[in-house]
Amino acid sequence: MKRQEESVTSKEHSKHSKIARPAYGNFGRNEWAIVGAPCGKIKALADDLIKGLSADYKCAYVDAHHANADEGAVLPGRLASGAVAEYTDQIHYHQFDMKRELNAFQFRQLFQDTDLVLVNGNHEQAKAQVVIIDEAKKSSLQKRLPQLTNIVLFLLADGMEEVYDFLQEAIPDWQTIPVLQLSETGKVVSFFQEQMLQAKPKLNGLVLAGGKSLRMGQDKGAMAWHGKEQRYHMADLLGELCEQVYISCRTEQQAELDVNYSTLTDTFIGLGPYGAILSAFRKDPDAAWLVVACDLPLLDPATLKHLVEHRNTSANATTYASPQDGFPEPLIAIWEPKSYQVLLSFLAQGYTCPRKVLRNCEIHLIESANADALLNVNTPEELEQVQLLLQDKTTY
Repeated sequence: MKRQEESVTSKEHSKHSKIARPAYGNFGRNEWAIVGAPCGKIKALADDLIKGLSADYKCAYVDAHHANADEGAVLPGRLASGAVAEYTDQIHYHQFDMKRELNAFQFRQLFQDTDLVLVNGNHEQAKAQVVIIDEAKKSSLQKRLPQLTNIVLFLLADGMEEVYDFLQEAIPDWQTIPVLQLSETGKVVSFFQEQMLQAKPKLNGLVLAGGKSLRMGQDKGAMAWHGKEQRYHMADLLGELCEQVYISCRTEQQAELDVNYSTLTDTFIGLGPYGAILSAFRKDPDAAWLVVACDLPLLDPATLKHLVEHRNTSANATTYASPQDGFPEPLIAIWEPKSYQVLLSFLAQGYTCPRKVLRNCEIHLIESANADALLNVNTPEELEQVQLLLQDKTTY
């Protein structure tokens, strides 16, 4: 059964809050339906692309099995006995069979960890399309014209020399769309590598300054270790690496902050840093967020630059290993857009610890050459120690 892309009715309830939606298609942010050729050629192309891209990106493939369309098809395993789901650890891979219809909302959850999804366009649709010009599927392709909403590439099968006339007539800007030979595997892989580079999420910055500093006894964000309040110092550091920088704060703090700095108040209340990160993703779910706590007085530009240079967009987050216990540091980390769903799923299970999230999902963990840069200050005693270190650095 073919699934249509999520539609919006003309009479939506205006009472529903309007929030920014991630730029998903039916399966993920980056998805392409391959159409215009027999299924065998589509699968072969998908295999070539996955082989060429999987070293850098998590790839997925979507297709249909014709045999399952038969009414008499035998369900696998315990599904035949009435189970709705069955999981099997196949040792070298994991198999999950489900007996239920899936919609776009559920597919996006299942594919949230992937970087790109290739789709057999003979059976499913995607928000972008790769069109193969193949005489064997010419009439079928003509019937699919309404599905060709965002063609990014034409591929000429053996013996084909140009794009069909009916495509030229239906696609106003068809001449601007690249055309390659289907047999030019290297060039096709390079095309998709460029597509993924262009799709790299922008990097925003978030300074966590909304805590009440109860252990310190004074606002840590307002302490001036470097000639200005720490929250502004941190925002300035992030400004050298990020497109937009926000100071995360409580609503009652906003009025006292410098108007020259953008602020972002919590919309997930009472969750501490966890809520601040979620609030950032709620504002811009397609951006990656470089999150830093304001209580890192020794954090320097080199440490931040090293983090950005070693960013792995395929992971849920890129972060430093703590010098104390080796665990990931969640409050000096780059959280990728794909981590938004992960954070929400942990919250739904009753967890609000960012470190627990990082310890239980795929991340890129790196070491810092300057362990002092990751030292945070929460108490007056720790403040004294850091002040001595700052004096030593100044003296030196």
